[in-house]
Amino acid sequence: MERVLAQRTRYITIVLEDIYQSQNTSAVIRTCECMGLQDVHVIETNSEWSTNKLVLKGSNKWLNIVRYRKKGHNNTSECFNALRQQGYRIAVTDPAGGTPIGEVPLDRPLAIVMGNERHGSSDFALKQADLAVTIPMTGFTESMNISVSAAICLYTSLSGLRQSEISWQLSEEEKETLRLLWYKKSVRNAEVIEREYLKTIQ
Repeated sequence: MERVLAQRTRYITIVLEDIYQSQNTSAVIRTCECMGLQDVHVIETNSEWSTNKLVLKGSNKWLNIVRYRKKGHNNTSECFNALRQQGYRIAVTDPAGGTPIGEVPLDRPLAIVMGNERHGSSDFALKQADLAVTIPMTGFTESMNISVSAAICLYTSLSGLRQSEISWQLSEEEKETLRLLWYKKSVRNAEVIEREYLKTIQ
């Protein structure tokens, strides 16, 4: 647990905009956890978030999944506003072109937005983002599966981040909060044990 905490980061996060296939959402979430992200943002304006337990492999219980799902509301706008308040640069993936993912600056926290499987990122997301990013490809096919795209974007960005002098790790306070949460999730009947322990110190 300490090894995982030491590598956890909120400096880079993933945003999933209206992903409708549960296996894709689940594969991206699993990839995020494997690569050390702590937060995943899920926008549900036109497609409700669903997961596939066989694909997740329990990875979601270690992450903070923030959902934006108000009916009749521009949830992408709400998500972007929340991210900007936290200091994130918003980079929307766009197969049509943009800054190669390996050239995206990491001088401030980065939120990478993955669009819908069929239509890609929404027009609103593309217009409101700080920049569009793309994965350079040399084949005939124009795009990759969303889970593969997310994995490439994360591996590229995180590799550059961890080799830099940027302070990308969680704060000690954040680690302490997560440590307690993870302990609770690792122990059966944790709430009962905690309640009985609190009785002994009151």
